[in-house]
Amino acid sequence: MTDHTTAAGAQAQPEFDTSVPHSARIWNYWLGGKDNYAVDEAAGDAYSAVYPGIVTIARSSRAFLRRSIRHLVAEAGIRQFLDVGTGLPTVDNTHEVAQGIAPESRIVYVDNDPMILAHARALLRSTPQGATSYVDVSLYEPDRILAAAAETLDLTRPTALILSGILGHVPDYDEARSIVRRLLDGLPSGSYLSVNDGSRGTDPDYERAQDGYNETGAVPYFLRPVARIEAFFDGLELVEPGVVSVPLWRPEESGADAPAPIGQHGGLARKP
Repeated sequence: MTDHTTAAGAQAQPEFDTSVPHSARIWNYWLGGKDNYAVDEAAGDAYSAVYPGIVTIARSSRAFLRRSIRHLVAEAGIRQFLDVGTGLPTVDNTHEVAQGIAPESRIVYVDNDPMILAHARALLRSTPQGATSYVDVSLYEPDRILAAAAETLDLTRPTALILSGILGHVPDYDEARSIVRRLLDGLPSGSYLSVNDGSRGTDPDYERAQDGYNETGAVPYFLRPVARIEAFFDGLELVEPGVVSVPLWRPEESGADAPAPIGQHGGLARKP
């Protein structure tokens, strides 16, 4: 972290229960990260035993995030990022990708999980030229998110809003759309929205596995039809190829063997 942290980031490191599996740590495990415990590995292995493709989904989602940020920095000239629902730091974090191309980039991470805050404080390091900060605010409070982000970002300048794998945690679809709209309303013309989330209609095995997981009492994550993910971008100018299964969004390797679609769709769009 840099000095651009909120008061929440200055508090003592919170305690958290390592005897119960945690969705962010399980995702970290699937990504190949180290910030997880045996209980998370066991839960992750149990899920992947039912649906082995979950590791591909997790890593394809992260690869989409990396490619979209590279586009934003190298081609769209964006230097400010608001990453909401960031989850545990792992490989190819938003600030690492952005500042690796443009060291002056400024990034605000948003989450409201004390465990994630503790890891973020320890692991998120900015370049000297830029800024990386963390704010402890709920996704359900868009106005507070924008106010806190404004301590590090100049919200009169184009900013990329990153919502990666987070909107599926909002059960009510209309509320999820309202959150996106309210966050975008606080950003100027020329800003961008990046969304990728679990989808229905591509992989029935994934849908059955996730529906079963949601019934266990764990923090649920709701897969949505692709048309509903597309609607998050209403009123925006989609970057080609639009909203697609994430391996198909500007893949880094071209050739005869095209990536196979998976139940994770995403896109990138510009605010007019």
